[in-house]
Amino acid sequence: MQWEVVIGLETHVQLQTKTKIFCGASTAFGAEPNTQADAVSIALPGVLPVLNREAVQCAIRFALAIDAEIGRRSVFARKNYFYPDLPKGYQISQYELPVVGKGKLTIQVGDAEKTINITRAHLEEDAGKSLHGDFHGMTGIDLNRAGTPLLEIVTEPDMRSAAEAVAYAKKLHELVMWVGICDGNMQEGSFRCDVNVSVRPKGSDKLGTRREIKNLNSFRFMQQAIEYETRWQIETLEDGGTIHQATVLFDPDTGETRAMRSKEEANDYRYFPDPDLLPLVISEADIEAVKARMPELPEDMKNRFEQEYGLPAYDATTITSSRGMADYFVAAVAEFGGEAKLVANWVMGSVAAKLNEEGKDIAASPVSPMQLAGLLKRIADNTISGKIAKDVFAAMWVGEGDADSIIEQKGLKQVSDSGAIEVIVDEVLAANAAMVAEYKAGKEKAFNGLVGQCMKASKGKANPAQVNEILKNKLAG
Repeated sequence: MQWEVVIGLETHVQLQTKTKIFCGASTAFGAEPNTQADAVSIALPGVLPVLNREAVQCAIRFALAIDAEIGRRSVFARKNYFYPDLPKGYQISQYELPVVGKGKLTIQVGDAEKTINITRAHLEEDAGKSLHGDFHGMTGIDLNRAGTPLLEIVTEPDMRSAAEAVAYAKKLHELVMWVGICDGNMQEGSFRCDVNVSVRPKGSDKLGTRREIKNLNSFRFMQQAIEYETRWQIETLEDGGTIHQATVLFDPDTGETRAMRSKEEANDYRYFPDPDLLPLVISEADIEAVKARMPELPEDMKNRFEQEYGLPAYDATTITSSRGMADYFVAAVAEFGGEAKLVANWVMGSVAAKLNEEGKDIAASPVSPMQLAGLLKRIADNTISGKIAKDVFAAMWVGEGDADSIIEQKGLKQVSDSGAIEVIVDEVLAANAAMVAEYKAGKEKAFNGLVGQCMKASKGKANPAQVNEILKNKLAG
């Protein structure tokens, strides 16, 4: 039997506010346990929640970014369950009336585009953290995270492969950072995904029984977890077994998922409206105020780059995949003043390659946009060749100075003197009689070989265009 995997994601995005969603305690990461847990965070009797306006504005900002419905009236509910790091015995969340309704996000997988439908996004508070490994025979509780504002973003079961799920998660990750509502730090838990996976016979429109893989905080682990879970479910069904709805964890050490508990349904949580919080009412003026502060969105910027700079669609898409890369490119183009395509080639090529090699974000690039533009000016005015520019860039990357000083110190200026180049060409022709004969016999590749020999003889400094011209004239004579 042929099988089809069906995937939906629930993503918890920690909102970039200075204080918690219902109190004034700090959300800063890394503090000593329980030093950022005030009376509300630890649920002392008699305390009351007060909604953080900035968290609501973050939700509106996200809704605008995905062209989603904005709930003009949403309600906070109590989601009841017992866990040691949840001191109230319930989590304040939203259920029937969320702040963000239906929206969509378009992803690219290979050459294909696909639209993923987002069902809803709702505001809620995070729980604390149980520390199992720090105390012998006991579990510690750190309530610093308790009350941290989250936006939970839920998709339809629209994805059909691990690759699509990862592409969606990456696109969402970049978008929430782009619009400034989340720092995107997956290691610190700012962006966590729960993945619902089920399988069904190909051609069937009936959904299979899903299992939820919890708290994936790495795109690589997400890919591995989905692939393993898909294989496990298919093998279980083909062996005559039954899939039971469950919550599972992924173990990166074994590459396997394991059941944690049976999956709860909404009625298990006994949702009811929180009597301590009034309904959240969002006015048109509230939305317009957020809209006025929205950055240009990636799709709009991509289209502008194609029209304004004449970039191919691939280049424009790649550069706008990251707000940092887009800002870097714009700054470099403005300083360079020349062809934007040359800037794009270097940003996507040498700059991106070095960043990937060292695991750095573009904000940490040792070569600034202004320095890159300085290098490109020396290519444009024929001071150096493109090949020599690679060596200059490598020196710039390790802090040896700007392009002009490196070119001067290392004597890398391109030789553009026709007489000097003619001497080099004559020497190469005399030393490579066989290659000259091949060219005259009609082997065009021999010409490229002769050009290479000329560039080698000049240590890469000869102007390539002049070498080509002089060499052609000599061979034609």
